[in-house]
Amino acid sequence: MNNTKKLSLTARILIAMALGVLVGAAFKGLLAGAEEKVFSLLGLDIALKAFFVDGIFHIGGQIFMASLKMLVVPLVFVSLVCGTSSLSDGGTLGRLGGKALGLYTLTTAIAIGLAIFFAVLVSPGAGVEMTSDASFSVAQAPSLVEVILNIFPSNPVEAMAKGEMLQIIVFAVLMGLAIALSGEAGARVRDFFNDLNEVVMKLVGFMMELAPYGVFFLMAKLFTTLDLSDLSSLAWYFGTVLFVLLFHGFVVYGAFLQLAGRLNPLMFFRKMKDVALFAFSMSSSNATIPVNLETTTKKLGVSNNIASFTIPLGATINMDGTAIMQGVATVFIAQVFQVDLTFTDYLMVILTATLASIGTAGVPGVGLIMLAMVLQQVGLPVEGIALIIGVDRLLDMTRTAVNISGDAMVSCLIGKSENQFDQHLYDNPDAGKSA
Repeated sequence: MNNTKKLSLTARILIAMALGVLVGAAFKGLLAGAEEKVFSLLGLDIALKAFFVDGIFHIGGQIFMASLKMLVVPLVFVSLVCGTSSLSDGGTLGRLGGKALGLYTLTTAIAIGLAIFFAVLVSPGAGVEMTSDASFSVAQAPSLVEVILNIFPSNPVEAMAKGEMLQIIVFAVLMGLAIALSGEAGARVRDFFNDLNEVVMKLVGFMMELAPYGVFFLMAKLFTTLDLSDLSSLAWYFGTVLFVLLFHGFVVYGAFLQLAGRLNPLMFFRKMKDVALFAFSMSSSNATIPVNLETTTKKLGVSNNIASFTIPLGATINMDGTAIMQGVATVFIAQVFQVDLTFTDYLMVILTATLASIGTAGVPGVGLIMLAMVLQQVGLPVEGIALIIGVDRLLDMTRTAVNISGDAMVSCLIGKSENQFDQHLYDNPDAGKSA
């Protein structure tokens, strides 16, 4: 009799993450003080950094990331076409969009408000002696006119090739509405997309089985190259951001689920742990879309009609974690440079960061672009970003996990408000588990 039991995905990812950290730290120790070290194996001279860090670890992690990103565009497009084509009218879609934008904007405003409150309370920059010799340049944020024009694709194929999520969402919505209004021809096309959606979701399942290996390579590479010396001088800043991220992710999201949705928050967090670990390792909301969409529909009970719209949209514009970093960073930089911010300045930070989270959606390096906009708005030196960038990689991993949890939370609330939510599936702790 076989008594072996397969470990859960969460356990396998945690083990892979821990092993990756240990291996990465070990290689960092071996390579300390030398640009490259060579060892002999079976008569061959092997360079540690080139062969393992820049070779095996880098290649393994990047192949896994590329495989996930490969699924994002077809999954978002196909799933959104399926969901939109099943809606009865355009008014329903408009209502969904209004609810999603409203909730995402509200949670972002709450996030940055909390960040400023705790940062003022803790004063992470008090007594920190740093100079502004370091320079930092950030890409120019697009104007409001450019943002509006860039939402609508002139070439949907090009938008898919470049991964322009807002343009893909707009095209998929229009395609879905056209299918819904095309009678028998539309019904045949809808059946095709529904079958295609099943195939793509099966691909997602394959990728999830490979997740622990990808996580190991990514963490090993990260901790081989990560410089943790900045943590000592930025400990209060790092700790404050981390605390607010956890507070927002558990307390604020939990309150929304309990009070607005009458849903058990503990069940939500229990079912989201795999996705959160995944997002933490990937540090990319877009790369987590396939896993988050599968969890939201198959474990949390949200109809695909809702989740196929809210999850991709949230991955693009919902930036609660980034807003928290901006709030704490603004207070930290002001304290380091001994600039007193007024109550009006803090309100301007909240307003600017909330609007910028939508206005800079899809722009590379969006978090730093948004922070630069916020700092300029209240007269703080943009080069102050260089002071915190050393620890930003670890915090970015955590805020990605918070962002994707917010996407799923909003999806649950909207799904329930639209009567497209399976309460029994949500309450079932074993929902979505493979046999």
